[in-house]
Amino acid sequence: MTALQSLTNLKSGTYFVTGTDTDVGKTVCTKALLQAANQQHKSTLAYKPISAGCEDAKNGLRNEDALILQNNSSIQVSYNAVNPIAYQQPIAPHIAAIETNQPIDLTLINQGLDFLQLQKSQFLFVEGAGGWHLPINNKQLFSGWVIEKKLPVIVVIGLKLGCLNHALLTVQSIQQSGLTIAGWIANHLQPDMPYVEQNIDTLKAFIDAPLLGTIPFLESINEQDLSLHIGINFND
Repeated sequence: MTALQSLTNLKSGTYFVTGTDTDVGKTVCTKALLQAANQQHKSTLAYKPISAGCEDAKNGLRNEDALILQNNSSIQVSYNAVNPIAYQQPIAPHIAAIETNQPIDLTLINQGLDFLQLQKSQFLFVEGAGGWHLPINNKQLFSGWVIEKKLPVIVVIGLKLGCLNHALLTVQSIQQSGLTIAGWIANHLQPDMPYVEQNIDTLKAFIDAPLLGTIPFLESINEQDLSLHIGINFND
């Protein structure tokens, strides 16, 4: 738990996990949150409403990130319950929706959230796609849905050159929307980022929310116990 000063208390409920960009490790960090809550004997579920970049399996499209979330939740539900909207091409989802003539249906996403909340897990982590302002069509952003649901947000910050600007813009936008930032997680995207601790200290100085964990650079997260890098007391 590098750079963590003390454990943060997190109340049971539904949390939205967003990132400062695409490919900053939202799934890595959501897996870490699930594992840490599981270690503390809390019931968990995860939801990835929208995915792009899926394999065509015998049972339909399957997204690797969504499968990781499904496999690390303590309550088991069907794949479609975890990831109701999936596109095969690894492109912006709203573009994939146009290309396949399959619009992103917020009604379906709402129904999926309702179903998972009815399972009464103590912690439900909803993983976004891309960054905070993900377009779902040419008029709407997925952040608008999060605002409508009034979900507290956990921000994943990918540690790389330029991360300070990306992080502070993301945090500012979330705060201006009126949502609560429950905390943030620093995820190492490279093995030897120069002045990484100084960058984390800068983020801590500017972000008025607790640092929940620092994930080291990992070649693979398969079979990894990521709970070791999370500093949270999960409360009922």
